[in-house]
Amino acid sequence: MIRCLKQQVEGAEVHYVTKKAYLPLLRANPYIDKIHYLDENLPGLIRQLKIENFDYILDLHRNLRSQWIKSNLRIMSFTVRKINFRKFLMIRFKINRLPDLHIVDRYMETVRLFDVKNDGKGLDYFIPPEDEVSLSDLPESFRKGYIAFVTGAMHGTKQMPVEKMVDICNKLELPVILLGGKKEEALGKLLDEQTGDGVLNAVGKYNINQSASLVRQSRVVITHDTGLMHVAAAFKKKVLSVWGHTIPEFGMYPYQPDPASLIFETRGLSCRPCTKIGKDKCPKGHFRCMNDIDNDRIVRAAQQLY
Repeated sequence: MIRCLKQQVEGAEVHYVTKKAYLPLLRANPYIDKIHYLDENLPGLIRQLKIENFDYILDLHRNLRSQWIKSNLRIMSFTVRKINFRKFLMIRFKINRLPDLHIVDRYMETVRLFDVKNDGKGLDYFIPPEDEVSLSDLPESFRKGYIAFVTGAMHGTKQMPVEKMVDICNKLELPVILLGGKKEEALGKLLDEQTGDGVLNAVGKYNINQSASLVRQSRVVITHDTGLMHVAAAFKKKVLSVWGHTIPEFGMYPYQPDPASLIFETRGLSCRPCTKIGKDKCPKGHFRCMNDIDNDRIVRAAQQLY
């Protein structure tokens, strides 16, 4: 949406507001003219934004903070549809009224009145030059190709059990690089201890842009419903996404990845989806949404796409 707005609206000056933690995701984006960040001082941020004298606000979050910003700036705004009531119907009553529309296309609706059209080029992700990881820095057996395995997820019910990830890694018999953030370091160590020499533990050892660089240079990406899944889609990778309590119908599936990409999920469970965002543990205790997914199917698909 940012790219299309910047390229299609003559003279558009695009500013972006985000939390300070997400600055690394945006700094290298050539379509953003200025970034404003929130560091727990929302009134101070609003004072800063008022100085800019904006013409419009595009609200892609629709939460209390963005509502406060809009009410204080008092300019025309366009807000994304979050379809929360439809998600509630699906979670609570399994009544599917969800639109067949990716969240990217719901974002695009906010710029419709500017006559901005989706250019069909998919997602963007820009890696600063200093964060590019050279293949020569990897062990020699990984320099001619590897599978990127994104180990973590924001919530426990989005993440495969450890024994499932171990089984997949050991059965692949291909070079595998484990990726994840600092909070998954213990998980990476556990996986490293239970897998062979063909698995390289990079969990917590690279920042988000460096991890994105490793995703970009991989042959196949195995991932949960998480941020690096979308990064992989931006680089048109072959994405094997594994879904637990969340469902692709919420509109967060990989957007225009390599056409050979596949989604793995357990359909037909009366308890799925169990929540919009996620839980630490399965509320039912059986975690069938993940446990019932066939490991061998994932392994065969990865080997074939490799």
